[in-house]
Amino acid sequence: MKVYNPLFLMALGVILHSCGSDSNESENNYSLKIEENKKEFKLGESLQAQVNGEKDSVIYFLGEQRLAKTVGGESLNHTFDGEKLGKWQLNARIYNNGEVVEKQQEITLFNDAAPVTYTYEIINKYPHQADAYTQGLEFFENKLYESTGHYGSSSLRLVDLTTGEVQRKINIPSQYFAEGITILNSKIYQLTWKEGVGFIYDVETFKKTGEFNYEKSKEGWGLANDGSILYKSDGTEKIWFLDPASPSLPETDYIQTVTNRTIATQLNELEWVDGKIYANTYQKDGVAIINPKNGAIEGVINFSGLRDQLGNTADLDPVNDVLNGIAYDPGSKKLYVTGKDWDTLFEVKIIEN
Repeated sequence: MKVYNPLFLMALGVILHSCGSDSNESENNYSLKIEENKKEFKLGESLQAQVNGEKDSVIYFLGEQRLAKTVGGESLNHTFDGEKLGKWQLNARIYNNGEVVEKQQEITLFNDAAPVTYTYEIINKYPHQADAYTQGLEFFENKLYESTGHYGSSSLRLVDLTTGEVQRKINIPSQYFAEGITILNSKIYQLTWKEGVGFIYDVETFKKTGEFNYEKSKEGWGLANDGSILYKSDGTEKIWFLDPASPSLPETDYIQTVTNRTIATQLNELEWVDGKIYANTYQKDGVAIINPKNGAIEGVINFSGLRDQLGNTADLDPVNDVLNGIAYDPGSKKLYVTGKDWDTLFEVKIIEN
């Protein structure tokens, strides 16, 4: 049995306390100051910041995006140009005599221009199954595919554009609420709402070939792809980037959807259209046109009045049976929209106001 000298224990306690105090004191020696305590910026505006306290250098980050390095008493003077928009931590990583300390402040970066507003012209109308609670809609090799929702009646469908006839269909197990779909390399990717899992199918047979879990996002809403990356909405302001080269489809990055004044949420069904992401806003008549590089909402299409063109308007729930479903045929350059349980699919032309 070992017996310790009380004086030794007291000395050890003093040493440990001193080590902890040194760390806290080092952090407290610094403060991150933004000029005029500004918290909101737009692209094109400058951020001026300074770390007070003695230091060798400071590296500044916006989220994980490196902005600049300053030396000694230099201030940060950074003009925003091309950074991802949204709410981010401005992080100052401070180096001094071998120590590294970090200080943070939250700022919001908005776009520098208001979204362009668009309206629409109806070019054609086609039948749409009124039992299709549309969650995803996509063309692949001139064929139209659809994902429908609700617990107990979710499905994956191949649909004839001109007649609305369902040519192939599989039912999704009743414990899942199916959401958006996208098709890449002859694979159909389908989300579920709250179950945290997505399904992968062979496009020709609808045979399920795999599953993937959501690693960072909490829910599944909409899906689209640009030929190499999958884009996934989850009901928040974030659109996640998924890597289909990995079997687990990890969420590798994200953008936040932002205008010149606000951060947008409730983005639902997604579609890739000529280099932009088109996104339904849940329970609204608007479709956002999003820059996939920085999240800027560059345009808004107002589809007000489209619901009045349906043959079953009186049968619909005004809260839930809303506009949802965007399909772009890259071959014909035609754009189609529909809604949940709508009896009509519309070919539309987008017109700037």
